[in-house]
Amino acid sequence: MTVNLYNTEGRQVEPFKPIKDGKVGLYCCGPTVYNYAHIGNLRAFMFEDILRRTLEYAGYKVKHIMNITDVGHLTDDGDDGEDKMIKAAREKGMSVWDIARFFTEAFIDDTKKLNILTPTMYSKATEHIEDMINMIRTLEEKGFTYVAGGNVYFDSSKFPEYGKMALLDKQDLQHGARVVVDINKRGPQDFVLWFTESKFENQAMTWESPWGVGYPGWHIECSAMSCKYLGPHFDIHCGGIDHIQVHHTNEIAQSEAANGEKWVNYWCHNEFLLMKTGKMSKSKGGFLTLQSLIEKGYDPLDYRYYLLGGHYRSQLVFTWESLESSTTARKNLVQKIGNMKKASQVVSLDKLGEQARIKLSDFNEHIAADLMTPRCLADLWGLLKDNSISDGEKLAVAFEMDRVLGLNMSSYIVEDDKFEISPEDQTLIDERAEAKKSKDFLRADEIRDIFSNKGYVLVDSPDGTFLKKK
Repeated sequence: MTVNLYNTEGRQVEPFKPIKDGKVGLYCCGPTVYNYAHIGNLRAFMFEDILRRTLEYAGYKVKHIMNITDVGHLTDDGDDGEDKMIKAAREKGMSVWDIARFFTEAFIDDTKKLNILTPTMYSKATEHIEDMINMIRTLEEKGFTYVAGGNVYFDSSKFPEYGKMALLDKQDLQHGARVVVDINKRGPQDFVLWFTESKFENQAMTWESPWGVGYPGWHIECSAMSCKYLGPHFDIHCGGIDHIQVHHTNEIAQSEAANGEKWVNYWCHNEFLLMKTGKMSKSKGGFLTLQSLIEKGYDPLDYRYYLLGGHYRSQLVFTWESLESSTTARKNLVQKIGNMKKASQVVSLDKLGEQARIKLSDFNEHIAADLMTPRCLADLWGLLKDNSISDGEKLAVAFEMDRVLGLNMSSYIVEDDKFEISPEDQTLIDERAEAKKSKDFLRADEIRDIFSNKGYVLVDSPDGTFLKKK
């Protein structure tokens, strides 16, 4: 199976061709661990999970590296603003080291709940300071740096292809396309490789370096760690579209300047998850976490299903109504798969009939076409609704599809725990149904919470709503 991916560098979908036969080097920009990941952040990691699953489904062995930024980078990608780790530590009354440890664990816990595959390695910035220093020294030896105001800068004028992936025009930059407040910079697109104590008077995380006691700039960590574990030239680098113009542009410049060769073959970026009010942001507060969805009664896999319903390169607007629809669809899936498992044995893939093979072929075609997960969900439901295919074949194909979808279908169980509902409870259930129809989701959630406090879960099914014990 040939996997086709949209490569940001060329602005087109291209067949994926690995550097080494059968193997893929994949680097993904991970979280800055100063707060909980919000559900918009988690969309990026879900996209990367689908990409990795698809590559493995296609037969590749994937070496997947994800960084953990546990050194506080600034609140603005252009080397400006306040240190995120220090800001969080001050607000929460914790040390920066405790902040990093706590939110790293919280992030990993969220990814497990979403059934996101664990990377081959989580690479923590604080454990790779020496690697960053060594790369900066290489850049210095090759003449790509200068020191000003106590800080070491990358001199972008020495790298003619600066901004090539982001399609940046240097003339526009010179005329203030990016506002520059750092008077030490020689050019507006220059960036810091190493900060000394001059940046913050009481910086908590500092290390010895050839340029004085200080700490690394944000961009250097990804270059140093990816090259250490994947080599100076690897296959795929992922991240959100907000990384293209600054972070990934700077990574390319410093990596290719240091190594003297092309760094990454395929750049894959996911679009934003938006609220009706705009992009979700930690700095503005009021963001939604996975735990906040759980507290409202949703299963983390409901959110995974919801994300599968949108293509990773399309903006997705989050609403409670759309999440509720995805929740109902997934519960119907659980019911359908669970009932088939009770009645039928899974057929081996080599014994599939023609119609079942066609359904699987359609799925393969769509997931290989730049990860078209909305079409893949439609393929799944088309399979399950096709009366010409036996239940045993449906299970076999659905479980094969689930190698990519990651909805844990093989674990679905339909519990026979329906019971009689009292007239009072039925009145509440009917009121909830009316509230949902009139889009009064606050009241619908209140009723859900009433049953939750009693130890019950409301389950919506094609046959109506019933209660289930927690």
